[in-house]
Amino acid sequence: MKATSPLPLRVEPARPADMAAIGRLGAMLVRLHHDFDPERFISPDSATPQGYADYLLGELERPDVVILAAHSGDAVIGYVYAAMEGTDYMSLRGPAGVIHDLMVDPAHRGQGAGWRLLDAVLAKFRTRRAPRIVLSTAYRNERARAFFEKAGFRPSMVEMTREADESAPRTGDSRS
Repeated sequence: MKATSPLPLRVEPARPADMAAIGRLGAMLVRLHHDFDPERFISPDSATPQGYADYLLGELERPDVVILAAHSGDAVIGYVYAAMEGTDYMSLRGPAGVIHDLMVDPAHRGQGAGWRLLDAVLAKFRTRRAPRIVLSTAYRNERARAFFEKAGFRPSMVEMTREADESAPRTGDSRS
């Protein structure tokens, strides 16, 4: 008996009809981050999938935004959300392509969807002449960090979080 292969994988611009599935994946991303650090990241609830879908549906019309969906058959199994952005003085960065989200359903990992999504968004940024591509990933998300490093991304910033009501001992020089 011949083993069946997964359905062909397609990566294409997301459509409004994809948003419910992308919202579900976005809620999974929220849950993953919340599990890494519940004080830093928002907690998902029953409204998160729809809220995420509604937000990205609004982003679809922006010319600087790229939202791509990975399809296996009729199912959306992953997505990437990114945008071309200008100079950002708060992050001390010049114009860049910024990858905000890249998520593949855990049940479909290992089939190349993450690589296909990343390759597709990088191609979009090349056509838009992005001088560089930046992204953030949760510090504790070692799998994502390894994936992006394998794709040629290098660490350049570390976000640090402290709760405002904590009292922390101060040691050393107070200058930054």
